[in-house]
Amino acid sequence: MDKTSRGGQLAVPRHVAIIMDGNNRWAKKRLLPGVAGHKAGVDAVRAVIEVCAEAGVEVLTLFAFSSENWQRPADEVGALMELFLGALRREAKKLNDNGISLRIIGDRSRFHPELQAAMRDAEAQTAGDKRFILQIAANYGGQWDIAQAAQRLAREVQGGHLRPEDITPQLLQGCLATGDLPLPDLCIRTGGEHRISNFLLWQLAYSELYFSDLFWPDFKHEAMRKALADFAKRQRRFGKTSDQVEAEARA
Repeated sequence: MDKTSRGGQLAVPRHVAIIMDGNNRWAKKRLLPGVAGHKAGVDAVRAVIEVCAEAGVEVLTLFAFSSENWQRPADEVGALMELFLGALRREAKKLNDNGISLRIIGDRSRFHPELQAAMRDAEAQTAGDKRFILQIAANYGGQWDIAQAAQRLAREVQGGHLRPEDITPQLLQGCLATGDLPLPDLCIRTGGEHRISNFLLWQLAYSELYFSDLFWPDFKHEAMRKALADFAKRQRRFGKTSDQVEAEARA
């Protein structure tokens, strides 16, 4: 697919963000424990990575575990942590061999030291100038992200390195967990829900939203291609009129 902008339309999004919802409901529908849905969802992750990489997407951010998910039953949380740990150890080499750099965003302090170490190891193993960035949001919340960015800037002011009036939206954006990456062009949520659930609150301000009724384990190659095709039809105006956007594209 071509990334060329046409009258405000970008054929391929540079950055896709996905809220992977519906794992538990997928499992419940099949009379299986909730963790079975999360395990089945791993195949959907692989499928989406394949489609995005083939299409020329540069960054894929997956909402794997929110800061609110700690409220779930302890056995489910424990199983999720084991699944995450196993995936990090198993998949890092495959990602590196396929030119994919892994990044993990979120507050890691609550994770077990063994899991924190596995995160660092996987990131180090896949570091470098890669063609594709896979970003996992774990113990992440959009409000936390904005707060930690504000804290960073407050420390700069406190240290005398920055004046309060120098703080701009651009400066704060650069302090977010995704500050060195392009903003998401497309945000997908599966599972039939129509909300963003504290995910990338700042970053999604002008993202195109796409909602699918499919539970996450069923969101495979065809579904991802359909989402990208839908995005390619949209005109992104960023506050301008359609006439202005089309005139700029012709210039």
